[in-house]
Amino acid sequence: MSHIPVELQLSTLPSNPGVYQFYDSDDKMLYVGKAKDLKKRVASYFNKKHEHGKTRVMVKKISRIKHIVVPTESDALLLENNLIKKYRPRYNVLLKDDKSYPWICIKNERFPRIFPTRKLVKDGSEYYGPYTSMKTVRTLLDLIKSVYPLRTCNYDLSQDKIDAEKYKVCLEYHLGNCRAPCEGMQTAENYHAQIEDIRQIIKGNFKSSLHYFKAQMKYLASQMQFEEAQRMKEKIEVLENYQAKSTIVNPKINNVDVFTIVSDESHAYVNFLQLSHGSIVRSHTLEIKKKLDETDQHLLSLAILEIRERFNSQSRELYLPFEIAIFPDLKITVPKLGDKRKILDLSERNAKFYRQERFKQIKIIDPDRHTNRIMAQMKKDLRLQEEPRHIECFDNSNIQGSNPVAACVVFKNGKPAKKEYRHFNIKTVDGPDDFASMEEVVFRRYKRLVAEGEPLPQLIVIDGGKGQLSSALKSLDILGLRRKIAIIGIAKRLEEIYFPEDPIPLYLDKKSESLKIIQQLRNEAHRFGITFHRNKRSKAAINSELQSIEGIGDKTAEELLKSFKSVKRIKEASIETLAKAIGISKAKKIYETFH
Repeated sequence: MSHIPVELQLSTLPSNPGVYQFYDSDDKMLYVGKAKDLKKRVASYFNKKHEHGKTRVMVKKISRIKHIVVPTESDALLLENNLIKKYRPRYNVLLKDDKSYPWICIKNERFPRIFPTRKLVKDGSEYYGPYTSMKTVRTLLDLIKSVYPLRTCNYDLSQDKIDAEKYKVCLEYHLGNCRAPCEGMQTAENYHAQIEDIRQIIKGNFKSSLHYFKAQMKYLASQMQFEEAQRMKEKIEVLENYQAKSTIVNPKINNVDVFTIVSDESHAYVNFLQLSHGSIVRSHTLEIKKKLDETDQHLLSLAILEIRERFNSQSRELYLPFEIAIFPDLKITVPKLGDKRKILDLSERNAKFYRQERFKQIKIIDPDRHTNRIMAQMKKDLRLQEEPRHIECFDNSNIQGSNPVAACVVFKNGKPAKKEYRHFNIKTVDGPDDFASMEEVVFRRYKRLVAEGEPLPQLIVIDGGKGQLSSALKSLDILGLRRKIAIIGIAKRLEEIYFPEDPIPLYLDKKSESLKIIQQLRNEAHRFGITFHRNKRSKAAINSELQSIEGIGDKTAEELLKSFKSVKRIKEASIETLAKAIGISKAKKIYETFH
């Protein structure tokens, strides 16, 4: 079938929901996707221009298209997920997470033991979880053991062996951690009542246990058994303290899964919170490596399917940041206000924190990946044709119109390239004219780069609004570079970003990394320009102080500063020392002026 032209294969596709698979000329699977309408979705790969480079490359490789029709889009999502896991096609997203998670096991025994495990054995035992960390499991088990005395031995506690007095009580009994069912001191019925309460605690429901212990405390106090009543009170406090810590929202919110997504150019992060009786009983963030220009809706759908399957979730309601009409058997809620909205915000915050942690780790472990991600993000945010690997930023410095100067700073791969920074003395402009100064320095900078055959930047940043941007554009026009270099202006007050011929500014998210790089460029240009300006003014002041002496000109002033480094040292020097630098007659004039 591979010799049949792709156009012909497209024409025979049905308009039903289903899954499509792309293969290359070697019959290797390139990509699996789901669609509500197979014909329309698959055709869109071939009849539109793709912004994403990888999509364009993949489309060129497609030699064969295979499809599977299914009843609904929901079935298509399930099938797509299974095929991605089975074949791991090159252009499909990668769901990064292969570790085995811990469970709490209630062993299938006459007197069940409760312990953590990573292995699930099909022997009729109950498994709760999986949990996202062993720390969570141990905290929960410590709580249970502090409230309920349970056996830890692995003896076969059948009634026959207990009647035959085969076992003797151990140290755990003497420490009060076990009620010795091995010697018949605790009945199976009583033990199982404890196990039922523990099941509820694991599910996040403390009501039954608290009710029981409160009733016991009142009864024991009425019987004057105050020590026992105090023990019950301590158990109540342990449970209430744990419940208060774990209850995040309204206790009426029960059996709900919460999902949010945070994404950038290369990765998406999906956070999952599971709620039971107002408590978060599970939290997990899944990292997804993007391959093509997948939408957040598609990635979230895949993640929901994967996470619910992985954690064996039976919740019938989902809280999501936007509608997904792909899970017909589940109730989808998009909260706007109140406790439900708070829990959605909490989930999103978890996803963002996880993303930030990953960024910090990647910056240390894999700086190239960190740089690539930022460059890709800047390209998208600033609507550029290519990644801004080389950026130059210009700033004018003229305080009260004196000594006008300008600075150009250079960033390579998002980092300052200080050896390439340049200062400019304004030559053609009289007085404080920022617009004309900007026009001059931009012209001089790029005339020189072109003349010397040096590489041009992918992006120019102008510190200033529309006026300065227009001035810089005039110079690029004269040099014939207008469409060859992207250029933007950043206004100080509200961090507005201006584009040529667009009167409406762009406002980037205040936490955006693209904005942070632009701000860093602008601040660096400002610092570099101000330092140069300050030095120039200071030198000018020194020169004028020396030049005010009759018979001392520019050249003599420079020689003196070269030898003595400062006016203070010149003032303190003897005639003999001064004479060595500039001759006896000039030395006398300077000495007499300062003494």
